[in-house]
Amino acid sequence: MPGYDPLRLSEIVERMVTRREAGRLLRRYYRFRRDRWYGGIVTGDVVGCNLRCGFCWAWRFTWTGYDRGVMFSAEEAASRLLRLARRTGARQARLSGGEPTIGFEHLVKVIETVTDKGLHFVLETNGILIGAREDYARRLAEFHGVGIEVRVSIKGTSPEEFWQLTRAKPEAWYLQLRALENLVRYGLEPGEEVYPAVMLSFTDEKGVKRIKKLLASIHPRLAGSIDPEYVFLYPHVEELLRRTGLKPRIAYKPGEIPRELI
Repeated sequence: MPGYDPLRLSEIVERMVTRREAGRLLRRYYRFRRDRWYGGIVTGDVVGCNLRCGFCWAWRFTWTGYDRGVMFSAEEAASRLLRLARRTGARQARLSGGEPTIGFEHLVKVIETVTDKGLHFVLETNGILIGAREDYARRLAEFHGVGIEVRVSIKGTSPEEFWQLTRAKPEAWYLQLRALENLVRYGLEPGEEVYPAVMLSFTDEKGVKRIKKLLASIHPRLAGSIDPEYVFLYPHVEELLRRTGLKPRIAYKPGEIPRELI
């Protein structure tokens, strides 16, 4: 079962979406916005990812489009998030869209800046780099108690599902679980400061039981704190599903998303 290496892809993408300037690592952003998720949150959508998920809502600036958007320093990105939060009354911030751990130095500075100003930070990540780099987990764990949660989005409930959904090497699926292990080991609170999100649109009840058992083996609270992910059928997502041939068992139209998933 062939597939690309997400770690190698991370290196390639990082060269395309980051740039060092005057000693600072700049990162390319597609947009800044306020969202309804998490009860209200401000978001910086970054360009570029190390996976090629066949259901990705952001595929137009994660799969391709690396010249889209604008390069910002971490200070500039954090300033935009803080201004947007003040204007809208949001108390939380996140980086989303692409994979925020690409350009890790930049990410850490954004987290430092927004949490110093009192915002809660949500890191949405596929966990690949955190699983491969213990130093990433160690550094993120230093934010324990200062307002961070790391949401590790696991693509499928097995290596086989992972390959079907991403076309990456099946064994890379385990890096997502290792990310949870690393973050818990270095001191983030399981179920609160770190927890799994699992794409469930393409699995069955056996798959759900399988992933819960694996998560419980890392820490019992992780199995009970799964944030379920499902495909949301925006027009561009439906286009990608047609291209990739993926057929979700469960999916929702944008206006029909259950309240508990928002």
